[in-house]
Amino acid sequence: MTTSRKGFIQGLACASLLSAGNCFAIVRNPKQKVRLAAVGLMGFGYHAWTSLLRTGLVELVALCDADADVLNSVNSRAKKEFPDLDFSKIPFYTDYRKLLDDAEKLGIDAMTVATPDHAHGPITIQAMKKGIHVLVEFPLVRTLWELNCFDKTARENGVVVQMGNYSSADDSLRRNVEVLQSGILGDVTEVHVWTKNPVWPQGKAVADWVKGHPNGDPVRKGLDWNAWLATAADRPFLDQYSKDAGVHDPWKLGKNVYHRFSWRGFFDFGCGALGNIACNIMNLPFRGLELGEVEGAICEKADSANDLTYPLKSVVKISYKARKSKIRPGVTLSPVTLRWYDGDEKPSKEVLEILASKNKGQIPRGDGCFIVGSKGQALVNGGYGLSCSIALDGDKEFSGITKHEAAKAVSRSIPFCSESFPGDKKAAARLHDVEFVNAILGKGPRYSQTDSRCFSDIKHCIPLTESVLIGCIAQRLPHNKLRWDSRRRTFDVANANAFIKPYIRKGFEF
Repeated sequence: MTTSRKGFIQGLACASLLSAGNCFAIVRNPKQKVRLAAVGLMGFGYHAWTSLLRTGLVELVALCDADADVLNSVNSRAKKEFPDLDFSKIPFYTDYRKLLDDAEKLGIDAMTVATPDHAHGPITIQAMKKGIHVLVEFPLVRTLWELNCFDKTARENGVVVQMGNYSSADDSLRRNVEVLQSGILGDVTEVHVWTKNPVWPQGKAVADWVKGHPNGDPVRKGLDWNAWLATAADRPFLDQYSKDAGVHDPWKLGKNVYHRFSWRGFFDFGCGALGNIACNIMNLPFRGLELGEVEGAICEKADSANDLTYPLKSVVKISYKARKSKIRPGVTLSPVTLRWYDGDEKPSKEVLEILASKNKGQIPRGDGCFIVGSKGQALVNGGYGLSCSIALDGDKEFSGITKHEAAKAVSRSIPFCSESFPGDKKAAARLHDVEFVNAILGKGPRYSQTDSRCFSDIKHCIPLTESVLIGCIAQRLPHNKLRWDSRRRTFDVANANAFIKPYIRKGFEF
């Protein structure tokens, strides 16, 4: 096995930093553009790689998608935005393994990964082993075993990692985090997070329909089904649900069975509503309360539970251990119970009454979060943590953090992206990408909370993703109380341990 010059130099750079507990990739020539490969081209993928192109700091050198038909969409859509870019001259792959085989020849520095969840791990882990920086959509991976491997690989290879929860770069979220971290709500022990997701078919009717069609359908023209399956077990391609499928599809998005988009509801491919949105909705409470090690979880409610897909609706309780505050020295933070509600479920009547009493009698619609402390509460409207209001003891109603006098007194501690990169547009999505590329170039502030130039680097996104994946396993075993040992990476329930490691098909090992 030969070692590339790039890999050899990077290895030396990493070795010199490992003793300090941090390993960051070598800094490239700041006058040279970062060479980017995009894996997963439409949907979230399109946003990821085109947003990076808009920074003017990257050069697109390779495209990869298991569905070759998306090239038509890319050409018609992206050519209007990037008229000087000849997409026909950019190498295209349907199998990510072949792309990675050619990574050194292509000179790939960074990669966006926006595939179905089950392919995140095998692609990013192999890319990082080659010294490639990764911006990967959430959740980082589909299983806890892959998460541990991701963490280890990122640290050993000194790459820059940024998870695609783009609101992390928004000034509003960072200010909200600062205020919550100050302890303004007192002793917080209770968090409620809710979403209208899933907006795709899942549940028992889906499972029954799939089991009733064992022979499958002809694979669509242009789709590399083998590459799309990646590590997942072989199965026939299923094209579209029949009219009599009885599939619950509230947003009429479920015409396709697996590809495109509806893979999210299947255990083998996605992480359900938790995987799709929790890394956004939980981002603010996770950071603001300094949440970390999960003690256990239980799925208290699961409508239409089955052995192939996530339930239609669920309520999951995730328990976090007490921890030492890293923001306020000498302070021990109490254990926290976080309840997750999906399928448009909401907290109990008692909790909603407390919320409504200071919210003009209104119950929030859509996605949101309610944080309960001994000195007050916080209400987050929407799924991105940008709109946060607080009501302290004695307040008659919630006030936005920018208006509440007690919140105004909290000092600034987290650099704002708009201040760090003032020449760029102040859209959070763009700044998230600017931060990622500049981290590769060795520019921008270093965040003490992540030991990195990326605010959503592994020190934050690994434990956040761990919470999500533990919740996903609880959904597969409703009403089973699961205790999690994060150091030994095991549950105290054998059935739960069976879901820690993914199925890895021959030829797709990593």
